[in-house]
Amino acid sequence: MVSKSPSIPRIDLSGTPYEIGYQHGTLLRPQILSQLVIYRTIFKSLSKLEWPQVLEFAKDFQPTVQRLTPHLYREIEGIAAGVGDEASLLDIIALNARSEIALGTLDDGCTSLGWTLEADLRAEAAQTHARRQILAQNWDWTEEVIKNLAMASITQPGKPKIWMVIEPGIVGKIGFNSASVGVCLNAIRAPVISTKALPIHLLLRVALECDSIGSAIAEFERLGGAASSQHILIADATSGSRGLEVSPRGNAYIVPDEHGIVVHSNHFLENKFVKEVPWLSGSPGRLARIKELCEQIRAEELELIASGKTSCIKPALLRERVFSDKHSAPQAICCYIPQPDGRTMSTVFNIVMQFVPGKEPAAEVLFGRPGPDNTGPVFSMPW
Repeated sequence: MVSKSPSIPRIDLSGTPYEIGYQHGTLLRPQILSQLVIYRTIFKSLSKLEWPQVLEFAKDFQPTVQRLTPHLYREIEGIAAGVGDEASLLDIIALNARSEIALGTLDDGCTSLGWTLEADLRAEAAQTHARRQILAQNWDWTEEVIKNLAMASITQPGKPKIWMVIEPGIVGKIGFNSASVGVCLNAIRAPVISTKALPIHLLLRVALECDSIGSAIAEFERLGGAASSQHILIADATSGSRGLEVSPRGNAYIVPDEHGIVVHSNHFLENKFVKEVPWLSGSPGRLARIKELCEQIRAEELELIASGKTSCIKPALLRERVFSDKHSAPQAICCYIPQPDGRTMSTVFNIVMQFVPGKEPAAEVLFGRPGPDNTGPVFSMPW
């Protein structure tokens, strides 16, 4: 089943892993083929890899994915079958391992926020407000992919239902599940890669098949960690949020600060197991800026609560006050950075998720750069 509003497909997938993949490949066939064209160009430009070389790397990941997550391997097989003769199984594996195959040369940015409001507002909130978990980010990547993005729900027997914003052809991305577990992603540039561990986009999907932060971390560790260096910001309705700085050589976990906040951009804060390659010079500035903006909003919120008014921290406010911020442009939270190869890296979408114990999780998604110039619709998840 597929429905469309403007140019963003919303697809509902269900069944066996192969059936889920086949539906994905059939419904999003044009977008998947377009993604393959885009990534052929990007790999050649940034990584100096021709597509046959990319497929050789994909072949190295094939037995790992099949061994560690056989159900996701079957889903990838289904995607390839659904697309048909114009895409091979290795093409789809390459999309799913695109962060790893590029050997840390892809330039997708991102700024993410986890905020446990009850922990932040303490006694005042406990008296007048239910606990509420915010999980949000801007995803920054090449503008070309906006035309291909989709929103997907996945229903599987015995697992939470999943809602994600996806790059077509890839089985995991940014989103949440019916158990109120959500994930965001920040790319880290480090050249250490392991083909014996899972690509990051598959780990995102693994997390969304879990029912808590604790079970997701345990599953990551059971599976042997990540094939590349990345940051996953994960949250649930009862445990708050955690920053998972993962790498093939070891992980570091970040707990919220005294106000219940975890923020991240595109450099490691605690993980010393790998040596990063300097790339986005604005990453430390974005990190400092989002902390500053959250503190401003927090001070206003405490004043509201003291005067008996209701909370102002809603998705629309976060889009307006935090995620549309252009301080230190072009490398701002809301970014627009022309690249030497002719592409433009910009904020591709913003997502704000909310989890409240005992209530259905929800999210709002705005495609394109947040701000007054973006008059596009705000999509709700679930739909």
